[in-house]
Amino acid sequence: MNNRYGLHRMHTLKRLLLSCTLLLGANIALAEESPLVAVLAKQIVDGTSKQALVGQAVLVRDKHITAVVDAQEIPAEARIIDLGDATLLPGLIDSHAHPLMAGDDYQQSHLQNSSAYKAVKGYRGMEGLLLAGWTSLRVAGDADVYYGNQDIRRLIDEGVINGPRIFGAAHYLSITGGGGDVNFYSPEQTLIADGLVVDGPEEARKAVRTEAKYGADWVKVLVTGAFMSVGDNPRAVQFSEEEMRAIVDEANRQGMPVMAHAHAAEGIKMAVRLGARSIEHGTYLDDVTIRMMKKRGTYLVPTLYIGDYYNDSRNNLRQQAEFDDYTENYRHIFLEKIGKAHRAGVKVVAGVDLGGYGYDPTVYVRELAVLMEAGLTPMEAIQAATSVPAEMLGKPIGSIAPGKLADLIAVAGNPLQDISELERVRFVMSDGEIV
Repeated sequence: MNNRYGLHRMHTLKRLLLSCTLLLGANIALAEESPLVAVLAKQIVDGTSKQALVGQAVLVRDKHITAVVDAQEIPAEARIIDLGDATLLPGLIDSHAHPLMAGDDYQQSHLQNSSAYKAVKGYRGMEGLLLAGWTSLRVAGDADVYYGNQDIRRLIDEGVINGPRIFGAAHYLSITGGGGDVNFYSPEQTLIADGLVVDGPEEARKAVRTEAKYGADWVKVLVTGAFMSVGDNPRAVQFSEEEMRAIVDEANRQGMPVMAHAHAAEGIKMAVRLGARSIEHGTYLDDVTIRMMKKRGTYLVPTLYIGDYYNDSRNNLRQQAEFDDYTENYRHIFLEKIGKAHRAGVKVVAGVDLGGYGYDPTVYVRELAVLMEAGLTPMEAIQAATSVPAEMLGKPIGSIAPGKLADLIAVAGNPLQDISELERVRFVMSDGEIV
């Protein structure tokens, strides 16, 4: 009786295991046969071609673009999203973002608000940016004591919240008294600066390791002074070569590219020579720095529109005189330099440099209009916010091609004729999902 009962249990278990195996196989097959979506528009600006594509459709399955096909060859199984006369483009990439900064006096705001407060407020700003077509952000450090952007990215990756892809640095490295230090309080006050203040190679090296520990994948370093922080000079080189060498060496050891905030020409040269992947701002670059950047493949993120945004003297910023001087006496020179660098073969990347909350997200694309003023064509300006930063990041985004992640946006008109059409994004797909 016991043996018969045991055999019965064994056969039952085998049948159960077989059923589970068949069911598991069915689930795997279902997962492999996820819906195919075809996105159809009048024209496609794919991020790499010199001309718009006409009469084509983009096929998407799961999170990826599987093909770009003739509109007459869309597979019968595909669910069609017909955008009519719209222009379809890759999702835009802001390569110099500060999502947790709110308000014009960001250092004061940094001292008044907690990391948690800034993270929640910053996330609301990111939602607006995603709806405006910015599907990826590279954070150029942020005014946060802790690691709010890294926690937001983690929540997005876990599917808890919806937002743009996030890359970049948690903080910016600064010297004592530099652009990332708070320089407008008395020495009796004990303050935590908005940047990571490091002096000497060993402190700098430890800061890079700490950034890596908590999820940053880039290192941001303020090689020179800044325009918007009090008490320093954008024309001054702040980090020593010994310190900068330690930063780049440790970043390389951690597999983290370096973005170098550098206005002064000598600071740009040092950062390029020591191996920074990108120069942020580059305001006072010269012919020598242009040649160096071209030779070494260093990317230039000039952040042009922010100067125009803060041109209004009614802003009454702590550093308003610096912006006024730039606008009145140097803006036209800088635009000429950007055009010269672009013609020489330096890869120019769109980075907006505005904060993340309280700014109208539709104005961010005006960075592209100023790049055109500097000499880029409309197609080149769009590529500066799509395929060129994707190349800088080393990520499968920024273009409409098989194998790339399905980040797509659409506008009603033709941005190659009127770049301001990008201020009116009508359709956003991120990771293959319609936002």
